[in-house]
Amino acid sequence: MLDINFIRDNTETVLKGMKDKGESDLSLVDRVLEVDETWRSLVTKVDNLRAESNRKAKTIGELMSQGKKDEAQKIIKATSESKNEIKKLEEELDEFSRKRDDLLLRIPNVPHDSVPVGSTEEENTVFAEWGDIEEEGWRKPHWELADEHHWIDFERGVKVTGAGFPFYVGPLAKLQRALINFFIDEADQQGYRELQAPYFVNEESARGTGQIPDKEDMMYVIPRDGFYTIPTAEVPVTNFHRDEIFREDDLPVRYVAYTPCWRREAGSYGKDVRGLNRLHQFDKVELVKIVHPSSSYDELESLREYAESLLKKLELPYRTLLMCTGDMGFTQSKKYDLEVWSPGQKRWLEVSSCSNFTDFQARRMQLRYKNEKGKIEILHTLNGSGLALPRVVAALLETYQQEDGKVAVPIVLQSYMGSKWL
Repeated sequence: MLDINFIRDNTETVLKGMKDKGESDLSLVDRVLEVDETWRSLVTKVDNLRAESNRKAKTIGELMSQGKKDEAQKIIKATSESKNEIKKLEEELDEFSRKRDDLLLRIPNVPHDSVPVGSTEEENTVFAEWGDIEEEGWRKPHWELADEHHWIDFERGVKVTGAGFPFYVGPLAKLQRALINFFIDEADQQGYRELQAPYFVNEESARGTGQIPDKEDMMYVIPRDGFYTIPTAEVPVTNFHRDEIFREDDLPVRYVAYTPCWRREAGSYGKDVRGLNRLHQFDKVELVKIVHPSSSYDELESLREYAESLLKKLELPYRTLLMCTGDMGFTQSKKYDLEVWSPGQKRWLEVSSCSNFTDFQARRMQLRYKNEKGKIEILHTLNGSGLALPRVVAALLETYQQEDGKVAVPIVLQSYMGSKWL
């Protein structure tokens, strides 16, 4: 969430950011400022009453020591009434604090100045491109290749669970495992510490990273236990240090985690959902950074460059998009999407998003550090896919297929697979 002081001092900036992100309820800003003004007024009243109560307590002590009990009793009675008023005001304070927090949770992060203003994906900017695009007419989409070799079983996935929950069979199951190990090993060499994270999180964790209130319709819920299945390892890993204070010397902190991920993908039916393009359960290796506020945008660029390096090592042509304000998301201040070329489908497939959230998530989680002057400050958080597997697998099958129907294994994966061919 945004700092209420930032909203108060930069109201027009916040309103512009909301407009640029396509948020319709701009009244949230006026409402949160109104509630905050009432809250601050109540704080002043409570502080004044407490100060007066302390003064009266001192006077009572003096009167009692002088034997003036009747006068002291009158002040004691008045003090009792004052305490009741303070208690009532404190209850009001709690109520307005809750109202303010609820409103703050609904105001999006402000886009960075370098983010292009736009409302649709067509207004994203191509930031970088790498590799040669293959467009031979004989190339098949991955679902045809997988069907021919019996590598993915969508029908049995539907029988066992439902659409969007495929089985990977034989060599393709091994390819998934190889990719996961490759991605984690590469991250380890870059100084990311591996975590094995829970696959379910509680409501507080989902709120901490901004999944709620915003993406409730995209998440699977386990009502009996109050859990959410994770849409990405970002949620448990970023919450790993919730309510903690770092030493400045400990920064930056970098984590890598593999998890399965679950997304309901509400509203996505009927568009680009064939094969592995859009699933309800999929595997992903996630990268999370917790950094000093002064370095977060530099850390974003290094995160992007690292994700790009994985695609180069897999020799998959890709492009990097700088996302426009309206296609960026509620929590991000700046975001890159990496897309690989799918030669069998002749289209781009997103395989990674690299985002800077500035202090937006960290403030929700009270993720802080103590600076050199001993002051407690809010940290910045970032994350990126390193990488998401289904579309990487799709692009690998389509890119490495041969005219005779065989599929080669990328050089960097051959030691994991123990073979040059699937």
